[in-house]
Amino acid sequence: MNTRPWLIAPLLAGILLAGQAHAADLVPPKGYFAPVVTDAKSGGSCKAPPAPYTDKLEFRSKYEGSDKARATLNPAAEKAFREKTATITEMERGVSKMVMEYMRKGQRSQLECTLQWLGSWAQANALQSTEYNHTGKSMRKWALGSMASAYLRLKFSDSRPLAPYQSQTRVIESWFSRLGDQVVHDWSDLPLKQINNHSYWAAWSVMATAVATDRKDLFDWSVAQFRVAAGQVDKDGFLPNELKRRQRALAYHNYSLPPLAMIASFAQANGVDLREENHGALRRLGEKVIAGVDDQEDFDRKTGKDQDMSELKKHSKFSWLEPWCSLYRCSAETLEWKDEMGPYKSFRLGGDVTQVFHPKKKGES
Repeated sequence: MNTRPWLIAPLLAGILLAGQAHAADLVPPKGYFAPVVTDAKSGGSCKAPPAPYTDKLEFRSKYEGSDKARATLNPAAEKAFREKTATITEMERGVSKMVMEYMRKGQRSQLECTLQWLGSWAQANALQSTEYNHTGKSMRKWALGSMASAYLRLKFSDSRPLAPYQSQTRVIESWFSRLGDQVVHDWSDLPLKQINNHSYWAAWSVMATAVATDRKDLFDWSVAQFRVAAGQVDKDGFLPNELKRRQRALAYHNYSLPPLAMIASFAQANGVDLREENHGALRRLGEKVIAGVDDQEDFDRKTGKDQDMSELKKHSKFSWLEPWCSLYRCSAETLEWKDEMGPYKSFRLGGDVTQVFHPKKKGES
């Protein structure tokens, strides 16, 4: 038999290189590969996208005038903030909603509308202003995380819905990449006393962007920020910089968990296991919050204030339980509590969190 070794060797080398290149690609957790539920259909309408936000990212804080705890709302400042950031929030929520609708119903109009919205902001270089205050750079990272994480469901779906739209996706992903670089710039090299939930959410937005654009440098930055966060969790599961929020300390411990749980899940999907960083810091933090929701005494004692539980009455605030319970073995009691409050949708985490981490099987209601 003529094996033609001079042909086989290059062929094998090519296969190996292709395999290595594929193995190096960044991926999300497996739930993001879910196919579109039904075949793509026409129908439906596309609302005009909100005007791209290209102005300075300088907004009033809803805690304007508060003391160091930053825990007292300023209604007038909050109203001004909501009004000035309305188009950004409309963009975040709109993209998330359209992606969810498309994944559930397969209407091509929803897919094309999503790309139109993202494309219009990408072409306008929206959210890229280098003139910003703390609230402004916070809005940038929140918006990037919302949009990039919703986009991941389209990019990685086994149905390959973006295949016919390569020119549009290049523009969108280039914009995500630029925003990711800016977020890294905005939130790097902070002193430890200033690293809190904002930095964790910045790291989540960069992780989502890293996977959307296949950028290992962004992935590595996000993982590094997670490790800083894990290092902040003390032996009892508290985050010292969130305890400073006094009556809102429990709420802000809870608010720190969604980005951290998502980062750990994405890292694990790419072969980086963060579950036991700082002796299982993410587990300790989650368990402390779960216990705190049931009995606030530890938080009351630590802060000297009765905890404000208003935010924790919203079930969506516990969307972190889905990735967290995929990382750790949750107790039967916690799983029951999680399922009673779910399913979870969070536009800041890309939409259908439960569907990604705990998808319904055929026949389930």
